[in-house]
Order: sequence, then C-alpha cells, then structure tokens
Amino acid sequence: MSMTSGLNLIALQMRVVATLVLRETRASFGTSSIGYLWAVITPAVSVGLLFFIFTMIDRQAPYGDSLALFFATGILTIEFFNKLSHTLMATFDANKALLTYPLIKETDALFARLILISATYLVIMVLFYLCLYAAGMADLPAHPEKTLAAFLAIMALGFGFGIVNAVIASLWESWNQIEKILTRPLIFISGVFYVPSRLPSQATDILWWNPVVHLVEWVREGFYPNYNSSVFTPEYPLFLAMILILVGLGSERLFRKRRN
Repeated sequence: MSMTSGLNLIALQMRVVATLVLRETRASFGTSSIGYLWAVITPAVSVGLLFFIFTMIDRQAPYGDSLALFFATGILTIEFFNKLSHTLMATFDANKALLTYPLIKETDALFARLILISATYLVIMVLFYLCLYAAGMADLPAHPEKTLAAFLAIMALGFGFGIVNAVIASLWESWNQIEKILTRPLIFISGVFYVPSRLPSQATDILWWNPVVHLVEWVREGFYPNYNSSVFTPEYPLFLAMILILVGLGSERLFRKRRN
C-alpha cells in the first residue's frame, strides 16, 4: 500500500467517524439545542444538590475553602468515567444496522461515542468551573496542564473500561446489570466526600487499587495549589487504561464473527 492510498484510507475513516459523531449527537440529544443543554445541566444539578444538602448540615470542605469545588472535582470525574464506561457498553447493539455496511467498523462506532461524550463533558466541566469562579466559589486551576492531563486520563480509562464492557455485553446480556451493581459504590470509595490521604494507611492501601481514586486525586492536584496526595500514582490508571484498550480492541476483533 502506497503512502497516498494509506492517507486516503485514514481520511475516509475519519469522515466515517465524523458522520457517526453527528448521528450519535442527534440520537442522544435530538435535533434541538434543549437536549444538549439538558445533558450539560444534569451533572451540574447533581453537584448543586449535594452542595445544598451538605451546606444545610453545616459541613465544611474537607480541603480548601469551597465545598462546591471539592465535590465537583470528585463527582464530575466519576460521572465522566461512568458515562464513557456505560454508554460505550451499548455501542454494538445501538449500531447493529449500521455495522452491516462495509465502510463502518465497530471501532468507528466506539471512537464516535468517545469523541461525543468527551466533548460534552469538556463543555460541562469548563462551564461549571467557570460558574464557580464567577460566583467566587473557586479559583482557576493552579496547574492547568495537570488538569488537562487528568481529563485525558479519564478519557483513556473510561474508554478502556467501555471497550471491554462492550465486548462482554455483546457476548453476555446480563453483564449490563452486573456492571451497574459493581460500579455503584464508586462514589463512596473514590474520595468524593473526603481526602483519601487523610485516612488510615490500612484504608489507603485498599483504596489505592481503585483507579478512579487516582483520577479524582489527579484533578484535585490540578485545581489546588498545594494538594499533595500520598495515594495518587499517575502511572497506575494510565497503565491500566493502556492494557484495557489493547485487550478490548483485541477481543472485539477476536469475537466479531461470533457476535455477528
């Protein structure tokens, strides 16, 4: 294959993915801007509700001066990760008719959903944190480069889990319900309501194995100027994401004929 034909093939697949992104946008949010606006508002409502409840009981921020910022760095991180993991799981079933076309591959559908969800949560996070800043409830990120790296790490890990979930769910229908049960405790064991580093060493030794804890701590190290987490190890979620993506893509290829 010549370089020119290779570039043309890449350009063709990029157009396919772009078309799928537009299709996913319409399927997810409808043709009006209200649907997309609702997708942006929903995570903000979750943070706002928790902030209101804990303010009513006079709860102080476990770290820093802003309870809303502390909760947001945890909740939005987990919601972004869960959205990728859960939504990618249904990719093959949702696009079963389209996958009969030779130009459209299973990986195209996966990447289209990754792009759409990531772009949506980038908008959600930027708008939410800007609102907190405008309201005087948060400062701008102390380390923007670390905040961006954390966002990309959430993308990678959520994508890895999402691909593996999609393959398992395509072979075992009950996995959808089982996965929801397994991930439900994440909000309690990922440092949303507390600073993991301040827990006893016996607890932090166990929490360390939860990769989402590292993502939450990564985001907080990006926002707070002096947040030094003893739990955070960036190599762990990145290595796990790489392994899951490789295993997921390999398994998708291996079981493609059985799934069809």
